[in-house]
Amino acid sequence: MWRKIAIGTVIVGALDITEVMLFYAFYRGVAPTRVLQGVAAGLVGRGEAFEGGIATAMLGLVIHFCIALVVVTLYHLAARRWRVLAERPIVMGALYGLVVWTVMTFGVLPLTATGGGRMGAWPVTLNVILAHVFCVGIPAALTARYSSSSSPSTPALLYFLVLL
Repeated sequence: MWRKIAIGTVIVGALDITEVMLFYAFYRGVAPTRVLQGVAAGLVGRGEAFEGGIATAMLGLVIHFCIALVVVTLYHLAARRWRVLAERPIVMGALYGLVVWTVMTFGVLPLTATGGGRMGAWPVTLNVILAHVFCVGIPAALTARYSSSSSPSTPALLYFLVLL
């Protein structure tokens, strides 16, 4: 199970941060380093994060993957108790993505140094919600599904490659 959680964490973390970087690069011309510094800002504050260069960008990347680890682990553990979570990964994963977005937006972000938790412009909000469904919830659920089976392959990896 822990190997599948590790795989799920890498997939979810990579999909999510790649999507965010691409969205902000095309939507607002934001550099990937700045996106990662924005993640770190939740811990160290905006001023220190954006002045910290590559060090705070790397801190942001570590924070991002730690969050992905928690999100994937929670789904895997829940799927062991409630089989429907593993049996219906697309539907339940999409719902989980919405739950993760809601908890992060209204529960976690307001507690950070940036005091986030506000809804952005509609294109940003729509993008974030869809990203949580397709880059977080569904991949987490797919890895939980294949964690509970005896299949040595991980079709979730194919999902990752298709999205690229």
